[in-house]
Amino acid sequence: METLKIVGFATLASIIYGVLHDQVTAHICVEYFTIAHPPVFPTQSPFLLAIGWGIIATWWVGLPLGILLAAAARTGRSAKLGLSELRRPIVLLMLFSGCAAMLSGIIGASLVATEVIALPNGWGDVIPKQLWAAFSFDVWAHSTSYLAGGLGGLFVIIRTVMRRIRS
Repeated sequence: METLKIVGFATLASIIYGVLHDQVTAHICVEYFTIAHPPVFPTQSPFLLAIGWGIIATWWVGLPLGILLAAAARTGRSAKLGLSELRRPIVLLMLFSGCAAMLSGIIGASLVATEVIALPNGWGDVIPKQLWAAFSFDVWAHSTSYLAGGLGGLFVIIRTVMRRIRS
């Protein structure tokens, strides 16, 4: 049962993170969702797009995180860890990912706004010039969010294994 709690919490935490993250980015540049994503939702509402894409884009990251974290915490002979010991590291991982994403978004938007770099991935032909900085914010924030979440998730898993080995 504890394994399911860990997997469920990690998945739910990722989904909540994704929805909150996308609430910010969809309100900064809705075109990131309406132009740069397939038309899954028949709406232009940043609020609704953020909910939909926040779920679609993060459940599949949270589920493997939860499975691997539960395996790291529960398998083997060492003292097993439960959700109560893993809740804080999972929440801190989400906060770390969010901070890294927002900082990266600001950097990306600033670099494009000052024309130090071009709009990423050739989107300049599709996105109106007045939206380039905002669009770049979203691209950089989303890319960094995945990177920070993936690397941070590996860190939490390795830290969990090490914690069990030491005990």
